[in-house]
Amino acid sequence: MIPAVLYAVPAFLLLIVVEALSYRFAPDDGERGYEVRDTATSLTMGAGSQVIGVPWKLATIGLYAAAYTVTPIQLSPTSVWTWVLLFFADDLAYYWFHRSHHEVRLLWAGHVVHHSSVFFNLSTALRQSWTPMTSVPFWLGLALLGIPPWMIFLQQSVSLLYQFFLHTERVGRLPRPVEWILNTPSHHRVHHGANAEYLDRNYGGILIVWDRLFGTFEPERAAVRYGLTKNIDTYNPLRVATHEYRAIWADARAASSWRHRLGHVLGRPGWQPTPQAQPAVAR
Repeated sequence: MIPAVLYAVPAFLLLIVVEALSYRFAPDDGERGYEVRDTATSLTMGAGSQVIGVPWKLATIGLYAAAYTVTPIQLSPTSVWTWVLLFFADDLAYYWFHRSHHEVRLLWAGHVVHHSSVFFNLSTALRQSWTPMTSVPFWLGLALLGIPPWMIFLQQSVSLLYQFFLHTERVGRLPRPVEWILNTPSHHRVHHGANAEYLDRNYGGILIVWDRLFGTFEPERAAVRYGLTKNIDTYNPLRVATHEYRAIWADARAASSWRHRLGHVLGRPGWQPTPQAQPAVAR
């Protein structure tokens, strides 16, 4: 089974070229556009993610098929309600997958790849993690709901295709009803912002309603500063893919207790032990 996203790669590359040319012929001083080394890194990360992702997808098919086989519920793929359930269940699964990968440092170590560029353009959409293994628990429940695995993978591909078009500065705000319901380039620019007010916001895939329901929505107001709070300043794909894992290892090794080691691994990104109160000194 070849992921549907692979068939879209030629279109992705063509659209990246078109967007890059649009900056050449219609520049905007408020937009960052493209940089050759950054774009090359994004494309390399995307190619690597597919090389790793295709065989992993085969293993995932087996896991989902096993879950679908043992569940007492098996929904019909010919029913429109199965597809409606799948749409909302997949998008909700993506929301929690995405949110957890911002809130748990070990998961963030893989997802940080996608946020490591200080540019925001269609090539950034292809800057993906080389560790897709962490996604399995979030969608396994859909198979247990009785949704056929092939439908789950198809809807995941639809979601990823939709999200590709969110990575652009060339599209401003859309009409209010669209912005209220759907994830849009404006909402996703916020998600990629390193501004303090934009951190850990707008996790949605296709819909933005989950962020509104769970209190993680933030509209685009101030100009967005893209990248990380501490940028890594490298175009080396291997360093981009592994830098946070290396930082976790260094912090865990230097920790003074197992509780602190667990905090560095499973706490929020940036977690630090609470300083111990110093005993009073007699004067």
